[in-house]
Amino acid sequence: MGAPRTGMSYLPDGALARMKNHFLVTLAALVFLPAGPAHAQQSSTDRADDSVIAATIKAGLLDNRNTSGTRINVDSYQGVVQLSGFARSEGEKTTATKVAESVTGVKQVVNSVVVAPATSMGTKLDDSLVTGKVKAALMDAADVKSLQINVETHDGVTQLAGFVASEAMKDKAGRITAGIDGVKRVDNVLVVRPR
Repeated sequence: MGAPRTGMSYLPDGALARMKNHFLVTLAALVFLPAGPAHAQQSSTDRADDSVIAATIKAGLLDNRNTSGTRINVDSYQGVVQLSGFARSEGEKTTATKVAESVTGVKQVVNSVVVAPATSMGTKLDDSLVTGKVKAALMDAADVKSLQINVETHDGVTQLAGFVASEAMKDKAGRITAGIDGVKRVDNVLVVRPR
């Protein structure tokens, strides 16, 4: 008798990788299931398609060694995909676009990712606090559907991304964000949904 098997060594070659990919796609699908207000103007079929597109891209970013699935956000509306957040290099930003473009159902990719260097832990904590304050202010605002808006802050620069119903909502979200203590600059890359 040989040594007892431990861990997942009993799986056939490639099975662990397939399980990992399946898990990542499932996890991403759960994270990106559309909230009601965020996709209120889409049919249930369109919402499902966009959820699958976003989840598949997110899983691809997580699985690609050259991209960060945690720093790059993915939104999809009628096959138009917006990538947002912060990347460490132009190469990461470019690779993220390629990952998104390779997904079935993607009609267009809007890459709003900003290239920014890593920051200290203290700055990351400050940025998290600023992001929380911005999200709270947007939730309290009338005529701003905050669930449609991704908010990320990096070294005091707060990015607003996602698909919103009108130019007025985009402008109002930007004005609210600019008034929050700790926001050095607003990068308002919100996309007004086509009608």
